[in-house]
Amino acid sequence: MKERTGIAVFIHSLWKFRFLTLMLVPTMAVLIVNNYLPMFGVFIAFKNINYIDGILGSPWVGFDNFAFLFNSGSIWRITRNTVGYSLAFMVFNTVLSVAIAVAINELRGRLAKTYQTFLIMPYFLSMIVVGYLAYAFLNADKGFLNSAFLGWFGIDPISWYSEKEYWPYILILVNAWKNVGIGAVIYIAAIAGIDHEYYEAALIDGASKAKQILHITLPLIQPIIVIMTILSMGSVFNTDFGLFYQVPMDSGALYPVTDTVDTYVYRVLMELNDIGMSSAAALAQSVLGFILVLLTNSAVRRINPEQALF
Repeated sequence: MKERTGIAVFIHSLWKFRFLTLMLVPTMAVLIVNNYLPMFGVFIAFKNINYIDGILGSPWVGFDNFAFLFNSGSIWRITRNTVGYSLAFMVFNTVLSVAIAVAINELRGRLAKTYQTFLIMPYFLSMIVVGYLAYAFLNADKGFLNSAFLGWFGIDPISWYSEKEYWPYILILVNAWKNVGIGAVIYIAAIAGIDHEYYEAALIDGASKAKQILHITLPLIQPIIVIMTILSMGSVFNTDFGLFYQVPMDSGALYPVTDTVDTYVYRVLMELNDIGMSSAAALAQSVLGFILVLLTNSAVRRINPEQALF
């Protein structure tokens, strides 16, 4: 009876809030089509796919598809770059996003909206466009940095696409320029939800603006920062393929500092044309990311259970 009663209550709630439930249908459809239906293709990672037998008829090969990635002589390099850049992006972008959100929150009127609009715009640019914008700055002959900026200071031109020591900083800056704006929007929304009575009480007590930010704003948006960090841990083993392939223009001289799991698998598969290997790499990245999310959430729950995601 309890089970039937529970189902009846659930159906009654759906009907009572039918218009709100109807608004969820498009989002749920996109989620199912893009996130859940593709999960049926996980078995491809354990098959040797050929076009004669098809996906279902191709022979099973167990974990052989994973061996090509883990037995590769480049596994240390691509893992180091993938994890290192992901962590650097996470820390740098989070700090910058929070700082920008706090700064914009102090502005009022059209000026705040103008700054916010300009910060978000790079997020909607294709990485191919971003790559050519970077090329306009870094081209050895006619790039802005060589022909104008360095020339003003009498510095010899730099061959940016063959000098690997500069690229960790270039990639971090390009990634921040493209993504920090959209990240700041989340924290701006969180700050907007803070009750203004906290700030009014702080003003009465004589707290400066810096102390208000340090003791009110940052502690109250800390749960959002923690949640965003936990979610970001799921993509530590995934990188923005366009950033690491298009921006460096696939320069072989830069592979030691720009080659990641995604770009390495892409180049290998362009030569071998093996779908199973690419699926194996994607599955390994997803599983490792899922494990990191669980571990990070467990660590947060031990420190402060109220800020854990689940």
